[in-house]
Amino acid sequence: MISIQYYARYRETLGTDGERLPWDTTFASVDDVRRHLLARGDDWAVLGEQSLMCARNQELCGLDEPVSDGDEVAFFPTVTGG
Repeated sequence: MISIQYYARYRETLGTDGERLPWDTTFASVDDVRRHLLARGDDWAVLGEQSLMCARNQELCGLDEPVSDGDEVAFFPTVTGG
């Protein structure tokens, strides 16, 4: 299983703060997980934003970060302040 967390605007758009996905051997990277979610269509297109940030096991990472069964992946929009 992979635990997926959605934060801020993504949580609001998707109507959930997270879910668990059964492990799939096609999930080699965070981007593979993201593409799987994007394939759901409609509101899930929000995960296709250029400004998307992600984390694996609570560590910021890039979309090319490898994933393993049991990992937690989080998606959140870029946060700016002033």
